[in-house]
Order: sequence, then C-alpha cells, then structure tokens
Amino acid sequence: MTPGSDVAPGLDTDALLDDPEIRIIVCCGSGGVGKTTTAAALGVRAAERGRKAVVLTIDPARRLAQSMGIDQLDNVPRRVEDIDGEGGGELHAMMLDMKRTFDETVEAHTDAARARAILENPFYQSLSAGFAGTQEYMAMEKLGQLRARDEWDLIIVDTPPSRSALDFLDAPKRLGSFLDGKFIRLLVAPAKIGGRAGMKFLNVGMSMMTGTLGKLLGGQFLRDVQTFVTAMDSMFGGFRTRADATYKLLQAPGTAFLVVATPERDALREAAYFVERLAAEEMPLAGLVLNRVHGSEASRLTAERALAAAENLEDSGIVDQSTGQAALSDPADPKGASPEARDTPLPPDDHDKPHAPHASHEPHASHTHEPDEQNEPHTPHSVEQLTAGLLRLHAERMQVVAREERTRDRFTTLHPEVAVTEVAALPGDVHDLAGLRAIGDRLAAGSVSAPAGAA
Repeated sequence: MTPGSDVAPGLDTDALLDDPEIRIIVCCGSGGVGKTTTAAALGVRAAERGRKAVVLTIDPARRLAQSMGIDQLDNVPRRVEDIDGEGGGELHAMMLDMKRTFDETVEAHTDAARARAILENPFYQSLSAGFAGTQEYMAMEKLGQLRARDEWDLIIVDTPPSRSALDFLDAPKRLGSFLDGKFIRLLVAPAKIGGRAGMKFLNVGMSMMTGTLGKLLGGQFLRDVQTFVTAMDSMFGGFRTRADATYKLLQAPGTAFLVVATPERDALREAAYFVERLAAEEMPLAGLVLNRVHGSEASRLTAERALAAAENLEDSGIVDQSTGQAALSDPADPKGASPEARDTPLPPDDHDKPHAPHASHEPHASHTHEPDEQNEPHTPHSVEQLTAGLLRLHAERMQVVAREERTRDRFTTLHPEVAVTEVAALPGDVHDLAGLRAIGDRLAAGSVSAPAGAA
C-alpha cells in the first residue's frame, strides 16, 4: 500500500498466476478454511491460462482427487484430464505420502545395503510413519524434489493442516535438529569408536539414561535406535542441508505465500498471526484469500428495514392468523421456540391442527378442517406470510454480511498492507472441475479495496 492510502489493496490472483517469475505458491492457514480447494482452483486456473502446474496437497480427505476426476492421488504427480490449457498449459496433482517420501530420501542419499538396513529398522519405521514434524519436513523435502526436477513452471503447495504457522515453518528445523542433535551424536559415538571400547563407552556414558529409558521403552528399543543412528550417520548432514536449502527457496522472490481464511474472528486472528510470522521470517506474502464470504443481491435493503417490514405485516393483521399460522404473532407462543420456528411459514395442512388452541381462531379452523370447494383459498394470506418470512431471512443474511465485513475490516485495519481477495460462498460443496473453475472465477473477481480504517 502506498503511503497515505486509505484502502487495503486488492489481490490480483490472475496476475500472480500469469507472472513467469513466480514458480511456487504456498497456500497456508488454519484448518478448515479451504486451503485444499483454493490450491486446486489456482492450479486449474493456472493450467488453463497456459502454465504447466503441479498441485501438491497434504490433505488426508482426498477431496482433491475427487474434484479433479482422478481415481487416486499418491506420491507420483498425475496428469489431470479435461484441462482446457492455452499455449500448452497442463495440470498435474499429487498427494504427499509421508513415509514413501522419507523412504525415497533414504534411498536417494545412501547405498543400497545401508538403505535396506535403515528401511527395515523398527525405529525408522516408527519415525517415518508419525514422528512429530515428519509430515511437515517431508512436505519440504517433496517441494525441494519437485523444484529440482524443473519439470513444472509453477508448483502450488497445500500446506499440512495445523493449528499454528510454527508447525509448517519450524518442523523442518526441529526434525533436522533432532537428527543432528547431541542425543543422536551420543548414540553414534559408540559405533564410531568401535568394538568393545565402543560398547564400554556406551555402557558408562549412558548407564543412567538407558536404565531409565530401558524400563519405560525396553532395551530392544534403544538397540533399534542405535542401529538406526549408525546407519543414518552419513545422512544427518544432508537432512539439515536440504531443509536449509528449501527454507531459502521459500524466502526467494519466485515464491508467493497466500494466507487463506474465512471471515470469522478465530480464522482471521490465526491469519493475522500467519502474516506476522511470515514477515518475521522474511517470507514473500502475496495476500489474503478470504473464503466463503456471504453477500446479497438486495443489499440496499438493510436488516433493520427488512425486520421492520416483516413486523408491520404481522402486527397489522395482514398475515393470516388462522390455524397453522397463529404461531407467527400469537402472544401465547412459547418463548422457548426458536425464531426460525416462529417465523417460518407453515402450510395449512392437517399437521397444523395442534397449533390452534384459541377460540378466536375456531371459525378459521372449521374452514381448515372441512374445506368448502366454493370458498376462496388463502393464497393472498400465504403470499403475504411468505413475504414476511423472506424478509426475516434477508435480515438474517444481512446481519451475517455486516458481521463478516466488521471482522474483515478489523483485519485490514491491523494489516492495511495485505492485499485481499474475497471468494463468494458457493451454495454447495466443490466436487468437480466445474466447481474448481467457479472458485477460480471468484478468486479473480473478488479483489477488494476494503476501508483500512473501518471500525
């Protein structure tokens, strides 16, 4: 944002996708905000605008495969069919297989005999399947592998579902530190000394620790750990080196981070934390994608005016007070009933009979129970009642819209430099390429200039 400007800039996602200098887009954010759908939609739109793109997802729900018409996603990029790519645009998609990526890393950086010893080691099998931070580290490893192949000119990453930005940014460092730490070196030392001297060192130097851990975990576990460490010794430096290289790749000008959020207070609070953390780590932030934003084609009719109109219809007696409709304005209506139950128009059928307890409604009730073909139907009353119900529904929608706007404006006030695009909520879930294209259209059209000083 330029100095003195009073609006937050809009995020032009098409310009981002078209920029040949941008080689990596990372979608990050808290869980459940639509990162996977956003990443997939960006991939489809990029391919159909001429880029050769690959989407890497870490989402366990496999929604990406279903929406792209692929039977399954695995650790191998698969071509997505039915992409209308201009100028040779293509789209591939893959899902991170954490253990397989770890196996590939081992196989690629050591000889066959040592690789086999590592892959068969029980401690390695536990580590590769679920050690804290392994998923995030392997996501970084796979990103590095894809970039090194230079087969795609755009890589879009759907980051692991996590509660904090710290997980994705720090896990590679944590795992690298663990594999290169003092504890690991202590385990490696006996093997390096060799023979009986090495075992004596292990027994003396680790007697207290092995005694405690042996009771908790068993002596076999400790032996598995030492065997694993001995076999992995030649690879420890490589883990840290590759983690550092990928980290620098994320800081490079060719990378763009998109923070994804919904217009809810908790999600935008987390988004603000992501923005601040990315800035602290000098990661290039492209902007904020605000998903599932509600709006109204009749926004000129405010919630207050809609409610007043609905109340006028009801209070003036225009809305039918006959059997089955008395609940709308009957003073005796139980306070515990929900507003939806009180305001939703009910059809005058047999299910409504219990709702006519008052004598004043009996003349209407008799017509309801014994309809006369010569009597005029209650169509005018039904239309007016439906109008009142629709006015209340509109009022509720406008209240949601106002709340979302206030929440968004609080974020833009705190971070006026962050470009924003809003993605209008779809009526249903995205389950095919057409849905992803619709999200892509909304991403491109949702660039907003929100008041930076709004309350």
